Amino acid sequence: MSTSTIRPFYDMWPQYNRRLREVIGAMSAAQLAVRPSADRWPIWATVGHTAAARVYWLCDIIGEPGAETTPFLDAADGWEDDLDHPRGADELVGALDSTWRLIEGCLDRWTPAMLADKVHREYDGQPQVHSRSSILQRMLTHDAYHCGELSQTLGIHGLPQIDLWRPD
Repeated sequence: MSTSTIRPFYDMWPQYNRRLREVIGAMSAAQLAVRPSADRWPIWATVGHTAAARVYWLCDIIGEPGAETTPFLDAADGWEDDLDHPRGADELVGALDSTWRLIEGCLDRWTPAMLADKVHREYDGQPQVHSRSSILQRMLTHDAYHCGELSQTLGIHGLPQIDLWRPD
């Protein structure tokens, strides 16, 4: 199979993002403040963290352009985890949309051959090497992990869950 971009390999990811954004966009401030437990982040912070991780990996680590088009000019600035500044549904949907555009740009520009490219970073004082492929897999599973976490929290509180696989 020959393809010029990697988009066909990630054909369900847009739907997963859409499902997350639909549920979050319909939530009230009180619902976004719900926590799975007293020591865990509220829903809004988990969603913000999910969006911020996209900028961290794509812009800060790989060097893709576009961080300035998101709320995360510096992914380490803590926009998502400033618990004294709760984020509303509109802000969260904006963060999901703007960071999704970064992902879409990569899906449309990157070729299968580029997935093997190596990216070097230092983490916790240790050098690490990642491939573009492993970073995309990390981001996709990170999104799915937090959608599952959010769905469990929403379900416990009697709120609509995020059904990633519901047909359109």
